[in-house]
Amino acid sequence: MSAPNVPPQAPAPMPNPPSPAPAPMPPAAAAPSTELPRHHVHHSYIWLESVRTIFIIAVCVVVANFSTIIGLVAEEGMGAEAGFIMAVAGIGTLVVILLTFGIVAGLRVVGYKHLYFTVGPDEFTLCSGIFNKKQVHVPYQRVQSVDQRATLLQRLFGVCTVSIDTAGGAANKAVVVPYVTKAQAEWLRAELYNRKNALAAQAAVASGMAGAASATATGMAGAPVPQSVEAGVAAMAQGAAAFAGNVPSPAVAGNVLDVGAEAWNQVGGVFAGPAQDTGRVTYEYGLTNKELFFAGLSNTTSVGLIFAGLVVGVLQIVSFIFDVMGDAADGAVESAVAFAGSQASAYLIGVVSVGIIVLVLVLWVFSALGSCIGYGGFKARRRNNRIEVEYGLLQHTFQGIDIDRVQSVVVKQSFIRRLLGYCELSLGKIDAATGEDSGNKQNTLANQGIIIHPFVKMNRVPEILAGLVPEFSDLPQEAKPVAKVALRRAVLRQSIWFGGGFWLAVVVTVCLMVFGWVNGEVATGGIELDSEDLFLLSIGWNVIVVGGYALAAVLFIVDIVNAVLWARESSFAYNHRFMQVSNGGLSRETVSFPRQKIQFGCTKSNPLQRRAGTDTLLATTAAGSGGTTTTLIDASHADAMAWLDWLKPGGNQ
Repeated sequence: MSAPNVPPQAPAPMPNPPSPAPAPMPPAAAAPSTELPRHHVHHSYIWLESVRTIFIIAVCVVVANFSTIIGLVAEEGMGAEAGFIMAVAGIGTLVVILLTFGIVAGLRVVGYKHLYFTVGPDEFTLCSGIFNKKQVHVPYQRVQSVDQRATLLQRLFGVCTVSIDTAGGAANKAVVVPYVTKAQAEWLRAELYNRKNALAAQAAVASGMAGAASATATGMAGAPVPQSVEAGVAAMAQGAAAFAGNVPSPAVAGNVLDVGAEAWNQVGGVFAGPAQDTGRVTYEYGLTNKELFFAGLSNTTSVGLIFAGLVVGVLQIVSFIFDVMGDAADGAVESAVAFAGSQASAYLIGVVSVGIIVLVLVLWVFSALGSCIGYGGFKARRRNNRIEVEYGLLQHTFQGIDIDRVQSVVVKQSFIRRLLGYCELSLGKIDAATGEDSGNKQNTLANQGIIIHPFVKMNRVPEILAGLVPEFSDLPQEAKPVAKVALRRAVLRQSIWFGGGFWLAVVVTVCLMVFGWVNGEVATGGIELDSEDLFLLSIGWNVIVVGGYALAAVLFIVDIVNAVLWARESSFAYNHRFMQVSNGGLSRETVSFPRQKIQFGCTKSNPLQRRAGTDTLLATTAAGSGGTTTTLIDASHADAMAWLDWLKPGGNQ
């Protein structure tokens, strides 16, 4: 059956001319690679870490075998045999150390190939591990601070360790990138902050557009911009003004150690690389010679540890000498006792006392010099919207924190600082634990937040805060003192219940009772003592009693003075943005923190406080590792209730 004869139809016109078919792509270029570039750490990670590990092992071996070596030397009759044994042991130890070095170096080589980081569009990633692979992802919005530290050996080679802290508190460990060059560390720090700020700006713009669209859709186009967007726009405007140079920067103070710091900056190190542009500095200051000197003298914590170590070492040497002397030690003791009763012993005691005083002063001077070197090259600056602090002439530390991560401003005055009219100025921040791969423990300065000035005049504090953290310029001024009854309670609390002088007097009294019992036993014949022993015992007890009561009286007076000063100077204040708590006394501390940084606040009172009409205020921020609670005891009940109302969302201020 044939098909019907249908007249031909013209084809329908096409809207656009057909595009030519794409040519097939070669297999190698079928899809572009999306893998991010890998940034490996510096190769000094291999050999510097190997040398450090072997040095630790060698020290442990020497310490473990020190007593054996001394015993071989001190033992009589060994002669050449002892030397042969020591030579064989030394050669064997050297062989073991070399083999261990080879194994450690091999593991470091393999670990180096698997240790790298990537910088993606939304997060930073650190990859490590040979058998157990580990990947740590850090979103840029979670970056708390970016710090870097370098030991003396690392500074010589121009490498450092970078620590990236996130807002994770005590359960979080810092992400540690070891052995990167100085240029690479500066680039990484600037890159992390730039990407974080870019994402924050995008979020602020998106939030503003969403708010405007919502207002238009509901006929509320004239509604005000949300407060969060206003704050973001104001902060960006303020940062732009500072970057443009509208905030004046004073001349940077200098000291004699800044010459060494400048030399380090120029030399950099063997592998440091060229300096990177990390943004314009709008405010910067250092330490004067006077401030450096006082900061070194005030940080003498190590003197007691060094002196205690020397005492323990001397006692160990004496014990070793007694072991070597054997029975001859008894005769030496008898001769020493006989010499103690002679006139020459008084001169010897005087000489020894002067020697101890000189030794303590020398240790104090060396400790102060070490502290000054630790503060050498100190600089604090404001760069864009972050704060940077660096210090350390031999071991260098760099701390950088974004301004929105600052939890509090702390003005701390020890007793010496109060007498001189100085203080320590620091910023509270969320501290994370040091990562597992970090070879260095953070020092004391790093564990106290960020110390932005270790020893500064009190009248300079407003100037520094205005230049470094202008966001904290609107601090409250009208302070609310503690209740009047707090003075009586403070005297009882600090001089009786927790008073060192009172309880020392109690201990001395108990000792007197024990001494009376001993005298009674001696008189009745229950304890037999020679007249010489009884005389020495009486002298010893008298010295203990007189010295103990004298020290107890001094401590009791100090406790009362401290309680009076605390009651006169302790207070709290708040306004629409900030809260400030001051605890006075012989030492004083003032903590200021934004209202929005308070994690939670509460009041508590015991039965005695309720009877006196007082409460204890507690405000907790995220500063430190696990949070920091600022406390004020014995505020009046009415002031405490008003503070609780202020603390509520949409409070009365």
